Amino acid sequence: MTPHDEARLVAEARGGATRAFAFLVEAHQQAVRGFLRRLVGGHADADDLAQEAFLTAWRRLDRFEGRASFRSWVCGIGYRLARDQRRARGRAMRRDAAWLEEEGPAAIPHAGEAAVDAGTLLAALPEDQRAAVALCLGCGFSHAEAAEALAMPLGTVKSHVQRGRARLRALLGETDD
Repeated sequence: MTPHDEARLVAEARGGATRAFAFLVEAHQQAVRGFLRRLVGGHADADDLAQEAFLTAWRRLDRFEGRASFRSWVCGIGYRLARDQRRARGRAMRRDAAWLEEEGPAAIPHAGEAAVDAGTLLAALPEDQRAAVALCLGCGFSHAEAAEALAMPLGTVKSHVQRGRARLRALLGETDD
C-alpha cells in the first residue's frame, strides 16, 4: 500500500467509512500481530492486544497526524496497551504475593527445563529492548519507524537494538568472533 493510498483510506475512515478502515486493518494486521507476538510472547495475548489496538485506532483516528505510517501508529498503540497490561499483571502478582505471605508458604511445582525458543530468548530482554528488537529485527521496521511507534528517540532505539542483539547472542552462546 502506497502512502497516498493509506492517506486516502485514513481520510475516508475519518469520514465514517468502515470499509476503508477494514482495508487498513487488513493491510497492517499481520505486522501488528507479529510485533505484539514477539513483544508479549503468547499468540492469544498478542492477538487480543492487536484487536484492542485496532479498536483504539478506530476510536482515536482523529488523533492520527500522518507523520508516521498508520502501521507505526497502531504498533505504538499496541506497545502502550501491552505495557499497561504488564503493569496491571505486576500489580496483581504483588497482591497475590502479599496474600501468599500472609497465608504461609505454598508448594510451587518446578517446571522441567524447556527448550529455548525465540519467545523465551526475547522474554529475557528488558521490555524496551524487546520492543525495539521485535520491531526492527522481527518485523522489518527501520530504526526511525520503530522510534516513532515506541515514542522513543532514534538513538535510544538504535542502542536498544544493539544491546538486545548482543544480549541474545550471549544467551545463545555466540561470540563476536
